[in-house]
Amino acid sequence: MRALLVDHSAASGLRLGETAAPDPAPHQALIRVTAASLNFGEVTHALSQAPDGTVLGWDATGVVEHAAADGSGPAARTPVLTLGASGGWAEFRAVDTGLLGVAPADTDPGALSTLPVTGTSALRALRRIGSLPGKRILITGSTGGVGQYAVQLAHLGGAHVIASTGDPDTHGDRLRALGADEVIPGPERTGTPVDAVVDCVGGPQLVQAFGNLAPHGTLVAVGDVTLQPVQFPPGAFLGNDGRHGRSIVTFHLQDGPLPGPDLTWLADRLAAKDLTPHISWRGTWNQADEAIAAVLSRSLRGKAVLDITP
Repeated sequence: MRALLVDHSAASGLRLGETAAPDPAPHQALIRVTAASLNFGEVTHALSQAPDGTVLGWDATGVVEHAAADGSGPAARTPVLTLGASGGWAEFRAVDTGLLGVAPADTDPGALSTLPVTGTSALRALRRIGSLPGKRILITGSTGGVGQYAVQLAHLGGAHVIASTGDPDTHGDRLRALGADEVIPGPERTGTPVDAVVDCVGGPQLVQAFGNLAPHGTLVAVGDVTLQPVQFPPGAFLGNDGRHGRSIVTFHLQDGPLPGPDLTWLADRLAAKDLTPHISWRGTWNQADEAIAAVLSRSLRGKAVLDITP
């Protein structure tokens, strides 16, 4: 089969070549891949550390070529979206049936491919907060992949959504269209304290966001794009200002139940137009070099999607 193979001699670290097709285990379905989306972590850390010949790719959509031999998962020809540690940038992918969701027919595969990492991360981060209706929830890094889905899902859940972005003038209209009630230039500008935070930035913004939490508020630390130190001022956790019981919760996508049901639910919401994907770059996998460069430039406000062409 054809696949994007790690090749450290290539400028982008990838080349389109031939490799052996995967041999599914009994609990895995074989997926014919139609689209994949790129994540910053995999085109930086994963790509730089993987040996030559590796097939990477966390997010991929397609159709079931062969159903799992143990009878779990969907039947052949079912459209699906998949999540895995590798293997998505190829014509075929073997996927544990617990790591795939069923997609409604005729849904754009490229749009679906934006959901596995970012959509599931946003959904599970908000679940860590608990009940959402009426809560003031701050989303930092709101123009990124996780941030945009967090804004939409928090709005669907009945929260008052405050979206933080470095450029409100440019991104404010879009964030409000996605469900933000307020758009601010930084977490220190929330005004009154917030009940919860989904932090997709890390560094100093995490510290500022925690400082604006209301009593018993929760900050869910999802991302760290700044790679800057997190330094809290003395007494930050003592509650001497009367704001007792605040907490910081760490987050990892692989923590908790398998994401198959979440992927199916997210795909249904996208097909019903309750969720809007933001694809900032799209092309075929023959243009993978261009896609990698776009992701590394940090200029995208959304996802880069590769259509896997026959």
